[in-house]
Amino acid sequence: MSKTKKTNENELEGLKQDSQNENKQTECPPETQQPVSDEKADQLEQLNDRYLRLCAEYDNFKKRTQKEKADIYTDVVADVMTEVLPVMDTIVRAIEMDGNNEGIQLIKKQLDTILEKIGIEQINPKGEQFNPQLHEAVMHIQDEKIDSNTIVEVFAAGYKYRDKIIRHSMVKVAN
Repeated sequence: MSKTKKTNENELEGLKQDSQNENKQTECPPETQQPVSDEKADQLEQLNDRYLRLCAEYDNFKKRTQKEKADIYTDVVADVMTEVLPVMDTIVRAIEMDGNNEGIQLIKKQLDTILEKIGIEQINPKGEQFNPQLHEAVMHIQDEKIDSNTIVEVFAAGYKYRDKIIRHSMVKVAN
C-alpha cells in the first residue's frame, strides 16, 4: 500500500508541475496584455452600441406598426361610415316628413346608439361660426340680423371619428 501511495503522490506532484508550466506559458508579457484588453474594450463598446441601436430600432418599429394599425382601423371605420351615412340621411328626412312614425324614430335612435358606441360624433353646427375644416358651405344668404360667417341651416350633419372628418356638415352660411 505504501508503494501505491508514493506512486500517487509522485503523479500528483508531476501534475502540479505540468499545470504550473502551462500557466507560465499562457501568461503574456505585460506589454502585450494591454492592447488585447483595449481591443476587447473597443469590441465590447461596438457591440454594446449595436445592441442599443437595435433596441431603439425595435422600439421605433413597434410604435410605427401600432400607429399604422390604428390608422388603418380609423380608415376602415371612415370608409364603412361613408357608405352608411346616406342611409342615416334618408332616415332623418323620413322623420322630418312624417314625425309621427315611431318605427323610423326607433331606427334612428338605434343607429345613433351604434355610432356612439363606435366613437363617431355628429357635427351639428347650427348657430356656430363657419369652419371650412368641419363644414361645407352649399348656400350663402345675406342677412343683416345675423353675424357674418354664422351657420344658419344644416342640410346634412357631418360626422367625425376621433380626429378624422368622415363627412363635412353641409350648411347654409350668412354673409
